[in-house]
Amino acid sequence: MPTIHLTTFVAAPAQRVFDLARSIELHRKSMAHTGEQAIAGTTSGLIGLDETVTWKAKHLRKTRILKSKITAMTPPLSFTDEMVAGDFKSMRHEHHFKTIANGTLLIDLFTFESPYGTLGKLAERLFLTRYMKNLLEIRNKMIKEYAESEKWKFILDK
Repeated sequence: MPTIHLTTFVAAPAQRVFDLARSIELHRKSMAHTGEQAIAGTTSGLIGLDETVTWKAKHLRKTRILKSKITAMTPPLSFTDEMVAGDFKSMRHEHHFKTIANGTLLIDLFTFESPYGTLGKLAERLFLTRYMKNLLEIRNKMIKEYAESEKWKFILDK
């Protein structure tokens, strides 16, 4: 089961980074290249503990639907979302926010398992882990861009 571990420095307070990471609007903007839409559950604003969101997007040439739930949350230190329904056999994404002297470390621990047994494991090794890591990096780049500029106000000051 692959685990992707990313650490991104953001020159902004942890609470701002935490809230931007929970923003449905910012997630949608960061995944615009996939046509991602929130179609059920929490479809706008900041997702909270025990809430779900169902995403529809085009990944790997196919329209996919994934429902996830926020299963743990300790503001502004961490939250975890887990797949409830979707193409993976399992998926868990831990988001951690560590305050440091000049900002926040955004730490992602993303674990997933493909279906289809040996074929799924081969896909994980050949391209799927790299694909998922790239999506996380795109998302974190946008969180960083918004948190470090005045753009965050357009997302969080509504």
